[in-house]
Amino acid sequence: MWCHRLSHLQIRLQDLLRGRVTCWALQQLNFRSLFPLAIHWHHTASKSLNCVWRQHTDHFELQYANTVMRFDYVWLRDHCRSASCYNSKTHQRSLDTASVDLCIQPKTIRLDETTLFFTWPDGHVTRYDLDWLVKNSYEGQKQKVIQPRILWNAEIYQQAQVPSVDFQSFLETNEGLKNFLQNFLLYGIAFVENVPPTQEHTEKLAERISLIRETIYGRMWYFTSDFSRGDTAYTKLALDRHTDTTYFQEPCGIQVFHCLKHEGTGGRTLLVDGFYAAEQVLQKVPEEFELLSQVPLKHEYIENVGECHNHMIGVGPVLNVYPWNKELYLIRYNNYDRAVINTVPYDVVHRWYTAHRTLTIELRRPENELWVKLKPGRVLFVDNWRVLHGRESFTGYRQLCGCYLTRDDVLNTARLLGLQA
Repeated sequence: MWCHRLSHLQIRLQDLLRGRVTCWALQQLNFRSLFPLAIHWHHTASKSLNCVWRQHTDHFELQYANTVMRFDYVWLRDHCRSASCYNSKTHQRSLDTASVDLCIQPKTIRLDETTLFFTWPDGHVTRYDLDWLVKNSYEGQKQKVIQPRILWNAEIYQQAQVPSVDFQSFLETNEGLKNFLQNFLLYGIAFVENVPPTQEHTEKLAERISLIRETIYGRMWYFTSDFSRGDTAYTKLALDRHTDTTYFQEPCGIQVFHCLKHEGTGGRTLLVDGFYAAEQVLQKVPEEFELLSQVPLKHEYIENVGECHNHMIGVGPVLNVYPWNKELYLIRYNNYDRAVINTVPYDVVHRWYTAHRTLTIELRRPENELWVKLKPGRVLFVDNWRVLHGRESFTGYRQLCGCYLTRDDVLNTARLLGLQA
């Protein structure tokens, strides 16, 4: 047996010397089965630091800050922050990733205090702070929440007594704007009070935090119940809970509502935290939550009214989660605009209907419904990726104005004010 193994090794070594062995094949060689080699852990311990690392043939393993992390060597070379590899002024990569050898391995690795040094075959040295590696590792990201939220039903929200922000404070102070955005990020809804009841002041309010997203409905929309567009919103009928623009490939991120006038009864606005309802599904029937996050659906908007002719189609699952940490970031729920289900086979369809029913039951629980009365001077911002809205039927004349905001710009404003978003 030993002669056979030795002969086999000699043949492979001869192939290696002649350049016949590929990088992949090298990784398949089980050297430890041929020689009793010992791969040692490297320990560093002190009162302030407890770090253990190990060099493998295809990756680097690090134990630090109660986290076990594994890094591909190409990744370690690609993310080098040296002056020749990364422009610290523009925060952009200078290194040509395609130039990195896919079989690269460091010649040496050493730890100095809290910094790891990787010396590569060409002599280039990459430095990594241990905390930076924890923050940016896959294992670290799995434990991290992208956006902190407080999930709510009607009782939780009312007991929280979330304050509104005054119009002047919102426009003129960063403190007022930051308080507003903090509430919005946590709860998915926020109010601004004492806004002059005009479309111009509503537009000015919206532009304080974001670019206005122009859509097929225009830049600022202004409507009554005149059915001037092919949408149930332009009637006096009740609207069940839903998210808007599910028929866009990227649904609008934030919606702004301002009731300028209402001479009649009814018309209260319904708000439901879709993430709270989805969390109930996850806790009770996790396999149905998973199905709702996997089955892609088409949503469609067809309009032929007056001069408005549109045919919009958006595709995506009801629940959208980040794959690395399973964090829910978008709910696409609109029974009015859901198109024909033809993207999955019949047996999956029936399971989807069951899961959809479970979610709908949670969304329709009375204790999850927050009813608010919009009135002139009070502007409502809604996270359209999280909070469903609807309304009860109404009588009389009702004027509403508002707009959609680009989500990226709202989150950009929040981050510039020091908020996690």
